[in-house]
Amino acid sequence: MMEVVAALPANPLLIILFAVYGLIIGSFLNVVIVRLPIQLEAQWQRESHDHLQLDTHHLDNQTPLTIVSPRSHCPQCQTTLTFGQNIPIVSFILLRGRCGHCEAPISLQYPSIELLTASVTVIALLQFGMSLTLVYALLFSYALILLLAIDYRHQLLPDYITIPLLWMGLLVNLQGHFSPLESAVLGAATGYASLWAVFWLFKLVTGREGMGYGDFKFLAALGAWLGWQMLPLVVVVASVSALFVSIIAILLGLTTRSQPIAFGPFLAGAGYAIFYWSTSQI
Repeated sequence: MMEVVAALPANPLLIILFAVYGLIIGSFLNVVIVRLPIQLEAQWQRESHDHLQLDTHHLDNQTPLTIVSPRSHCPQCQTTLTFGQNIPIVSFILLRGRCGHCEAPISLQYPSIELLTASVTVIALLQFGMSLTLVYALLFSYALILLLAIDYRHQLLPDYITIPLLWMGLLVNLQGHFSPLESAVLGAATGYASLWAVFWLFKLVTGREGMGYGDFKFLAALGAWLGWQMLPLVVVVASVSALFVSIIAILLGLTTRSQPIAFGPFLAGAGYAIFYWSTSQI
């Protein structure tokens, strides 16, 4: 069974420290959100060239982009940011949302992800206290933020995140932190199989693909963390939310009926909400 943690007494200093920690982690998550898809695209391009036996000389001359290098820089003028220009939230406010060199606007993604990460960090602290369960909850929450943002930007749920998240859920639940192990294993299996079945049914009926394989793996990962019993609720909440947002977007002229929307952000939101709702019931 999940480790039971006594309610955390109100400790403003500890909450502030965790909020600052969350802002720093959020800054790192922003780097992953921006750079991982570019990394993957470069990797797929190289693999395609190798498979087709095409010349890769121009790819060899490109400076490799990784999560840790090069240093953070403005995407417009390529100027490397100083320490003072890279402080979460503070720099955005002081720079008034613009690059200090070329005055190009800074995406609202950066402060939004930082604030979101700080929020989920404090929520996890208040829910689980100073415990090993807190560490697991934070890893789960941070992974959901990555998947939400990357899928929203690129309609991509990278295996580099979904697969480790799945296995981590099973390992965490070896001791039943959030779900009995048997339920977690069944959750991983049924999570993948259910969306796989929906995918093929939709394709057979319409001739089109309604979702990507990343959604199967993501729901399998959520099943590994939450257990199979919570999956129907996750799917219903995510589906209703996606439908509601789609209708509003169409009515406002922000999208069309034929334009696909990413399902990953809705799975992430539903999974996060139900994760905390289910743990609060224990």
